[in-house]
Amino acid sequence: MTEGAQPLLEVGDVAKRFGGVVANDGVSLRVNAGEIVGLIGPNGSGKSTLFNLVCGTHPADSGVIRFRGRDITALTSAQIARAGMVRTFQQTRVYRGMTCMDNMRISFPSEESEAGRKSGWTSGWEWMKPPSALADANSIELLEFVGLSEKRNLLAGELSFGQQKLLELAMALVARPAMLLLDEPTAGINPTLINGVLSRLRAVNERFGVTLLVIEHNMRVIMNLAGRIYCMAHGRILAEGPAREIQGDRRVIDAYLGGQ
Repeated sequence: MTEGAQPLLEVGDVAKRFGGVVANDGVSLRVNAGEIVGLIGPNGSGKSTLFNLVCGTHPADSGVIRFRGRDITALTSAQIARAGMVRTFQQTRVYRGMTCMDNMRISFPSEESEAGRKSGWTSGWEWMKPPSALADANSIELLEFVGLSEKRNLLAGELSFGQQKLLELAMALVARPAMLLLDEPTAGINPTLINGVLSRLRAVNERFGVTLLVIEHNMRVIMNLAGRIYCMAHGRILAEGPAREIQGDRRVIDAYLGGQ
């Protein structure tokens, strides 16, 4: 990818306080185009706050966040999504009273953007909101990709929690993002379905070229998914490196034992 010469996402010395609580304290990280990067740490270490800052949900008190070389520190969540970075949540945000197909239909973007022009997808989709027939065809394609095509006419609320997470993933892919931020994609999912989720996330990265930054508490999952991992503790980056090194890092082990 042309973006490989520089990090796709750069977080530089970012800080965030909530009253007297320091949630992020000088956090810096980078994610290169095409990577799958993990973000781990005990509960309360600042991972979700960092996601909120990167995605524009909360403003950073200080520091800078760059995406595709552009300063996005002060942008809104909608502006950041249009720039090509989309987030999923630990608790799914699907429309439970709507069918899977309708969830997909309303996820199609309606405005041309830099993300659409530069997404690099090879499916031939146009960024402008397509005619309903093409939207439906693309929706079915993505629902098939996540294993939900046969359930496309069911209400989202009738799906299992794991299936709702897969639907949310399909909805996120509609926008053809350059990068996905995934907040605990396997949390609450039946263990028998986890391997299927992992295989689809790898396919998102390899087939669609989407870069992934993943918060995950399941160590087996993140060690098998991510090539590189950051560990947070007390609002700071404690360690960073290849998954094999992080797994045996005494600082990381101590942080988790101390966090329990």
